[in-house]
Amino acid sequence: MKKASLATVLLSIALFGSAAAQDVAAVGAVGDSSVYFVTHYSNANTASAPDATLRLINDGTQATACPDGACNGTLWAAIYVFNDSEEMISCCACPITADGVLSESVNQQLANPAGPQGPGVLGSTFSTRGEYSRGVIEVISSTSSDPTNPVPIPGLRAWMAHVQGSSVSKLGTSNPVEAASFYVTEAPVADSNLSALDATDVGTVCGYALHDSSGWGWCGCSPADQDF
Repeated sequence: MKKASLATVLLSIALFGSAAAQDVAAVGAVGDSSVYFVTHYSNANTASAPDATLRLINDGTQATACPDGACNGTLWAAIYVFNDSEEMISCCACPITADGVLSESVNQQLANPAGPQGPGVLGSTFSTRGEYSRGVIEVISSTSSDPTNPVPIPGLRAWMAHVQGSSVSKLGTSNPVEAASFYVTEAPVADSNLSALDATDVGTVCGYALHDSSGWGWCGCSPADQDF
């Protein structure tokens, strides 16, 4: 068996490195640049139903340096929670470091009717209609820690665990509900279109939800390394 010369080995390494760099460049050129995501939740705060979880990952797109393996490029998940009457019941902006994950409990952090908790692990919601069981969650990948003024930028990806009922009771009435037994499915959160008007609107309504620093209307952000 012939041994490859040192020059041949070095040339192979150089060619492989060049091809790999081109592949990385090509992937970056066609990567998903979405900044806005929507999903739904159901059977929240419902007896005998399990909790649902929203999980988000910072894919590291905005990182420019990684000293000692700790990359910069922290982003904020600007989260806006609505009930099924299209009323915003909570909002927040949760930090996610590059290559980091954020896990959010629907019952405890995003649609928690228990009362003012303020920023922190547990959240609280405000609803004039008292609806906390189902609705819509919208997320903006943002460079701003202020949910009332999101600054969209690519970099976040999200998944949602949905609590599904095996049947529907009171179908045909104004308040149908999913009935036990319950099961859980998970799916990527849908990439969506964000208009400048809608971005401004959710920020403004979020400001109303957090009015007077009452503690009502805050989501709860799980601290780094405290995911579940």
